[in-house]
Amino acid sequence: MGLNIDEQKAVDRFRQNVVDPSQTKLVIIDFWAEWCGPCKALAPVLEKVAAEYADRGVVLAKIDVDEEKFIAGQFQVQSIPTVYAMFQGQPVADLTPMRSESQLKAALDELLSKLPIQAGADDGSSGGQQQPDLDQLIAMGEKVLAEGDGERAAGIFMQIAQMAPDKPEPHSGLIRALVAAGQADAAQQHYDTLPQELKDDASVAQAASALELASAQVDTGELDNLRKAAAERPADTDAQMAFAEAAFAAGERDEAADTLLRAIQGGGEEGNEEAKAKLLQMFEAVGLEDPWVSAQRRKLSLILFG
Repeated sequence: MGLNIDEQKAVDRFRQNVVDPSQTKLVIIDFWAEWCGPCKALAPVLEKVAAEYADRGVVLAKIDVDEEKFIAGQFQVQSIPTVYAMFQGQPVADLTPMRSESQLKAALDELLSKLPIQAGADDGSSGGQQQPDLDQLIAMGEKVLAEGDGERAAGIFMQIAQMAPDKPEPHSGLIRALVAAGQADAAQQHYDTLPQELKDDASVAQAASALELASAQVDTGELDNLRKAAAERPADTDAQMAFAEAAFAAGERDEAADTLLRAIQGGGEEGNEEAKAKLLQMFEAVGLEDPWVSAQRRKLSLILFG
């Protein structure tokens, strides 16, 4: 796999301490460090809950990010504490937001009700392995992405894509998460490796739209210049389009949509169609079921149909 000796040792330790137990148990992985105050505050809570749930098949594995940098890097851990639940070698939940005992117990109760966890001591007799619900994992990644944590979402989607390489949704999620994390080059590289049948899927096409729009990224100074040009030349479709694209790439979705809606409302026939096409591309990139898209589509309908 191209790993050096230290990396291979790290993988072996992770397999022994986390992956192997997770074949029959629900393993809580706590990424922490000695210098991390919040980690020390969370540790007693995790330890208490894990101990109370031990007879239901829950175990706690602690990973010091300073000592296990390679493993932390594989999970794309950007901040600590980061806490995942793992079953059969795959992450099945992001427990990081759960900081209280009651929150953790509620999350574990839900997982234990859905996964075939082997309760009590592991005698090694369980032979069958049931894959966790991929739709659940994808929903978890989408939730993390919607909350704005592109880095963590990318880590989740990467794991799912490795588990189900022929399923388009995790590839779409990974591309969009990398774009959100400011890693457009990595997103493009991943998209380029996909077979054509996956690229033809609607969800991957959505990600491709997000990737294309991300190419308009400019620095703050250039964005301000484009904003000024759009304000000074409201009838200039090119100026409106250039600013809207850059604003969307910078995460200023409302400003981008407002600019295009004004162009649709007040521009000529050619400008209307061009601005409308760009706005529809933004809708596709975000996702047609997204609340922001629904709100902007209502505005567009009012302009077009009164």
